[in-house]
Amino acid sequence: MSSSATPAWYDAGRQHVWLPYTQMKTAAPALPVVRAEGVRLQLADGRQLIDGISSWWSVVHGYRHPHIEQAVRAQLETLPHVMLGGLAHEQAYTLATRLAALLPDPLNHVFFTDSGSVGVEVAMKMATQYWLNAGKRRTRFVCFRGGYHGDTFATMSVCDPDEGMHSLFKGSLIEQVVVDLPRSDEAAAALESMIAREADSIAAIIVEPLVQGAGGMVFHDAAVLERLQRVARTHDLLLIFDEVFVGLGRLGGMFACAMTGVVPDIVVLSKALTGGTLPLAATIASRRVYDGFLSDRGDAALMHGPTYMGNALACAAANASLDLFEREPRLERAQAIGRQLEQALAPARAIPGVVDVRTRGAIGVIQLDRAVPGERVTRFAAERGVWLRPFRDIVYTTPPLIIGEDDLAQVAEVAVAAVREIAG
Repeated sequence: MSSSATPAWYDAGRQHVWLPYTQMKTAAPALPVVRAEGVRLQLADGRQLIDGISSWWSVVHGYRHPHIEQAVRAQLETLPHVMLGGLAHEQAYTLATRLAALLPDPLNHVFFTDSGSVGVEVAMKMATQYWLNAGKRRTRFVCFRGGYHGDTFATMSVCDPDEGMHSLFKGSLIEQVVVDLPRSDEAAAALESMIAREADSIAAIIVEPLVQGAGGMVFHDAAVLERLQRVARTHDLLLIFDEVFVGLGRLGGMFACAMTGVVPDIVVLSKALTGGTLPLAATIASRRVYDGFLSDRGDAALMHGPTYMGNALACAAANASLDLFEREPRLERAQAIGRQLEQALAPARAIPGVVDVRTRGAIGVIQLDRAVPGERVTRFAAERGVWLRPFRDIVYTTPPLIIGEDDLAQVAEVAVAAVREIAG
């Protein structure tokens, strides 16, 4: 992109901004976005891109939805933020009440943070301190190959240790119990045998229910979660669902735990919680976990408290986002997106090097037999009016749930064409 097509803020700022997951020495320049609306990003050079990945899976209602904008604007005029340490405000308390009502019982105690990684870390802290409060030192977690739960040090420890992002940190992370998902009765029996030996040191099992997202969009079924629930109950472990990606409509239901009937002790939400407008996460615990912190001892309280937890603007956006799930057919649209993607991505199966094409809810995946040249695919798609950002061995789409059929067809067509291009 020529400098004449870029704003002054971009030319000056790119010397100082350190981008995520990016080798700054060799990476292509980031594309400057000057406006976003609906499913489209407008670039500084005038081009428009259909956002095929919802800004890392968060913008479920599209950009600048007027209902969310109005809610945030009204909140800004009255109370943009106040600490939750000893103070309260309506938006956070209303949001907690609504989330407790939406989630399966007994998930009804909400702790707010400001990102998915921190929300998961709080879930891990809850689980560990729950046992400490009970006089037991159970500090390790069972997690799964292909799993991803965040980039902070505690959450990296429960990610796949051989996955590229986190393998560099071996030796710096707490060693957890990393196993394969129990996709069969034999694998479940092996898992139970291992846990039977190690249970006294294990605080919880943590899993991304139904879809392992950043580990490669790997799908599993409810039977896996049922096996995890059985082994957790048998050995008195807590069960944590990381629904940061799949929660709030992406799979065609509000929550994976509600869709499957497998209810964990703790669930974590983020990303789509505010419709992709402001940072917010929620770690929701069952009554059993919450009651484990009730004591006359001050040090038995949950020892965590981010400065911006329960930010009033973010909670206002989240309440408005929940309004839209109630008023507009988001879940039905997610299911329809999946049906359209199943057909539209099918031609990729005939491309050499493609090993799988799969969909679940509003997720479409083309998997190759090798690592995808990400920047090449992103550039190819952008030149054709679509924003995609592949990783590992997949080209995928997770579009906003408001996307129309024509725009979705373009996204799918470009994704298939990009795979054909790199396969050739």
